[in-house]
Amino acid sequence: MDLSSTSTDKTLKARASRVAAVAAQHADDVDKAGRFPKEAVDAMKAERLMGIQIPLDCGGEGRSTSEIAELCTIMAQGCAASAMIFAMHQIKVSSLVSHGTEAAWHRDFMRRICAEQLLLGSATTEGGIGGNLRNSICAIEVEGERCRLEKDATVISYGKQADAILITSRAHKDAPPSDQVMTVFLKDQYSLEQTHVWDTMGMRGTCSDGFLFKGEAPAEQILPKPFAEIAAQSMLASSHLLWSALWYGIAVDAFAKAQSFVRAAARKAPGTQPPGLVQLAEMSSQLQVIRSNIQAGLTSYEQALKDRDRLSSMGFAVAMNNVKIASSEMILPVINQALRVCGIMGYKNGTPYSLGRHLRDAHSAELMISNDRILGNTATMLLVHKQETGLLG
Repeated sequence: MDLSSTSTDKTLKARASRVAAVAAQHADDVDKAGRFPKEAVDAMKAERLMGIQIPLDCGGEGRSTSEIAELCTIMAQGCAASAMIFAMHQIKVSSLVSHGTEAAWHRDFMRRICAEQLLLGSATTEGGIGGNLRNSICAIEVEGERCRLEKDATVISYGKQADAILITSRAHKDAPPSDQVMTVFLKDQYSLEQTHVWDTMGMRGTCSDGFLFKGEAPAEQILPKPFAEIAAQSMLASSHLLWSALWYGIAVDAFAKAQSFVRAAARKAPGTQPPGLVQLAEMSSQLQVIRSNIQAGLTSYEQALKDRDRLSSMGFAVAMNNVKIASSEMILPVINQALRVCGIMGYKNGTPYSLGRHLRDAHSAELMISNDRILGNTATMLLVHKQETGLLG
């Protein structure tokens, strides 16, 4: 990645490209050791990227989801785990931006994120419910101006490294599982007792171990809106779109390696068609479909942000679910085809064409959130929702 022309460039893409360059230098070691990509996250903070989504009047840059998705794609071409950490952080920030701007504590917290470049973690999964983030077993206890929470969180994204954790629970001890709230706990307000180790096939650098979480904080740190509203209007759409953007980045980098391999073969035998050239054309076509799918999803989300009814509608939920399903399922054939083009040089580690990390990281896409769960939710909605039949909305 040539950054010589942008060494002093302060544009958003240039800042992300510098982070991607740092991430790429350490990506193989991060993957092999299953360690947190400290160098890449430090570079994100140095480029002041942690608060870019936060409104200007809270110290941020007011950047759009589309702009942040572009950064996820850029970073994923250097290190997918680093890009996933950035995406997860921004998904948490989106909940604050969408549902915390009218609460004094949360506005001050957003200012802190910008000033101190804080990293936000996520704790939405729980022992006993699997990956169903719209249900909780644990319940927050509010007594006077204080709140307490204990949760068996089977996964907390980079839990040990986060500066604060946004965690879900039932709204009170008598609430049904789906009546949830989300609370911000700062690092000095909770303890973590590790219960599970994040030893995975891919995305190893996210270090999403499991913990028994115990926290106590002022009750004003509970987000003022129900989690059902937060999930529907910001979190799920942001998750599907930003994750899709970084998965696209993995596939784009795999294509670049295959393209480089074919070009090298062409230079060795000028005047002949090198093996793999036709496959490159097929991969380019597949990448264009994935890119168009994500772009359409981003456009739909940006438009829906101006219309709260649309943002909470069944049609919008179906559309966002479909973006995630399509993106997660289409990247694997592209990477597999790149592996066939590069052959043994792509299969081996430590070559310029190595694709093992790309393939393993990409397999996480169908599991975050499980495609089977999403398809089940979409199927239920389609019992009453009419499928779009035209090209123009």
